[in-house]
Amino acid sequence: MGFNLDFNDVFEGTGKIADGNYEIFVNKVTEDATPGGAEYIEFDLIVRNDFDQKYKNSHLFHKVWKEKATGKYNMKTFNTIGKACQLQNGKSYKDLKDLLDDYVRKTAIVNVKNETSEYGGKTYENTNVKYWNQTTLVGLNHQFKAAGTDNGRVANDPFGGQVDNTLVVNEDDLPF
Repeated sequence: MGFNLDFNDVFEGTGKIADGNYEIFVNKVTEDATPGGAEYIEFDLIVRNDFDQKYKNSHLFHKVWKEKATGKYNMKTFNTIGKACQLQNGKSYKDLKDLLDDYVRKTAIVNVKNETSEYGGKTYENTNVKYWNQTTLVGLNHQFKAAGTDNGRVANDPFGGQVDNTLVVNEDDLPF
């Protein structure tokens, strides 16, 4: 068994997605909070692999923050994302989770920009979603990786061999 290198199939750049427009789908949406208690909703977006574009399968993370003044999310943001994801206009949701679940597996085009920001005296490099727009592609034919694998290979083994992930813990290993 041999191995062949293919330099047409490489990871590009610094790991950051370049500025531009990308066909994406919403992988999942969750509500969370920072250690300081600032609440936000995070959209986990995946660059579609059923469309010819760079950075296929890459994740983008878009956060929607609660407004400090009101302690609420700005519904205009959810309306904008909902319109881009072609959700049903005027639809009522029983709660926030119901709304967030409706975004999952919906498609859109996002505009991405890499920006520098400062907070607490530190400088950060951020990849931000700047705009959301409707896609003209019909359906979602993204090819998902099998659970627990990396491109069909066993997790943690780039050469496809079997990996024994069994962890045995004995009483003597425990600190209590």
